[in-house]
Amino acid sequence: MHKRTLLRLFALAITAVATLAFAASAFAQNYVVLYKQQAVPAGAATAIQKAGGTLVASYDQIGVAIAKSDDAAFRANLLKDAKVENASGTAAFGVKLKDETGKALADAAATPPGDLPNVPATDTDTFSPLQWDMRQIHTPEAHLITGGSPAVLVGDIDTGIDFGHPDLIQNIDVANSANCESGVAVPGVAAQDDNGHGTHTAGTIAAASNGIGIVGVAPNVKIAGIKAGNAAGFFFPEAVICSFIWAGTHHMDVTNNSYFADPFEYNCRNDPVQRAIWKAEQRAIMFAQHEGVTVVAAEGNDSDDLAHPTFDVTSPDFPPGSEQERAITNACVVIPVEIPGVIGVTATGNRRQVDNDDDPDDYLKAYYSNYGVGVTQVTAPGGDFYFGDPPGPTALILSTWPAALAAECGSAAFQRQEIGVPAALYCYAQGTSMASPHAAGVAALIISRFGKTNSPQNGKMRPEQVKAYLDQTADPQPCPTEFPDTPLIPGVNYLDVTGFNSGAVQQCQGGPGYNSWYGNGEVNALKAVTHDSSN
Repeated sequence: MHKRTLLRLFALAITAVATLAFAASAFAQNYVVLYKQQAVPAGAATAIQKAGGTLVASYDQIGVAIAKSDDAAFRANLLKDAKVENASGTAAFGVKLKDETGKALADAAATPPGDLPNVPATDTDTFSPLQWDMRQIHTPEAHLITGGSPAVLVGDIDTGIDFGHPDLIQNIDVANSANCESGVAVPGVAAQDDNGHGTHTAGTIAAASNGIGIVGVAPNVKIAGIKAGNAAGFFFPEAVICSFIWAGTHHMDVTNNSYFADPFEYNCRNDPVQRAIWKAEQRAIMFAQHEGVTVVAAEGNDSDDLAHPTFDVTSPDFPPGSEQERAITNACVVIPVEIPGVIGVTATGNRRQVDNDDDPDDYLKAYYSNYGVGVTQVTAPGGDFYFGDPPGPTALILSTWPAALAAECGSAAFQRQEIGVPAALYCYAQGTSMASPHAAGVAALIISRFGKTNSPQNGKMRPEQVKAYLDQTADPQPCPTEFPDTPLIPGVNYLDVTGFNSGAVQQCQGGPGYNSWYGNGEVNALKAVTHDSSN
């Protein structure tokens, strides 16, 4: 068996990988309807009905409607409407989640804060000693200054959130949570997590500092669960569109996006069917950004260079066995990470670069992490089972998990249970899915510390300001020149893990200030909350 395949099969990661298919369907399915104008015409419901369908949702802000039909001729009929740019059914489209101190206070005193309420937090919860990831990005020192502001709201677009988890319950904004699976937002506890992935990412962002379990990057901010992924881990286009419209209209400050969207892992803009969904999702994401939402996204777990795509061998993979190898170019993009303005995040493990021992803050990119010049803005801890220090479960990211889904976490080696608190379950996982919420949490700390500023929408920092602060305060990571072996699989070197789609050896391009693996560097929570933008 090829070494790359061996590592892939044994990877104990939870991640987002596009797994979609497009096929004609004889049963009722949803359709994304893209209008030529960025508004839904007044007669849309009637036109959709005449074409053989019904209107499910209308997003007038971006000129996109969601329709349902069981008529095989519905799309062809709809395209006769001169107002419609394109339309595409979504029944087989989804995204499958694979397992894959003193100085700080002095710095803070010299840094003028904003006018949002902030209080410090502590990192002395039961499992805080196991959170190497938080120490790696200096959140305990940052928490001496601020644990974030309850006036800041993060939307976690994922598989939902466990509303009863004792480490999350005090920070969950139930009213601003929603289930978008159908393409129409259902507010409140309908966003209950039935997969586990969403609760894990939410804990990294905002698990409370309450003496129980773990502490998140921003333990005092509010978090809303926006359920776009179903129990099986599929993210359908109508759910993604609904989620960003919900985040924008509810004036969220940050969204975390640990998934891929669209029919294929690489969505090609020159394909008319793929373009309809890609363009609708782009409109939704850019609407949210215009409304003041900082969008943070995972880059994916195929060890591929997103800036130089060559092949896609995983799409479409629903139904199972339908994937095809296809040549792709830069006309094919990954969503949401390759939408302009989105903050792309790669993953690091906890192993220091072997050739940079003189700098304790230089860490090796996780073996599975995608990368790419122009796609990567920052990097953050995502865990690395094979090349961790030491390798194994404890080199992964520990975060919250629904107690009702304990079996989905894996073996006992990947679980931690808070004694005396039956609902407080925690799970180890790895992936860029785990890295992205670290960056989203630091973004929330930045807004907490330095908002309000000059945003006309909701009085908070604009996304471009937040991105600039993240970039300017990240710890630069040089490209490594030496690569380790993993003792877990004899004879396997780091560079044996070639791109899953491309088959190419991982290559880091760029200098220490910016490169394809680490972007501007690893996020640093302490530097972020003590940043002086005038320097």
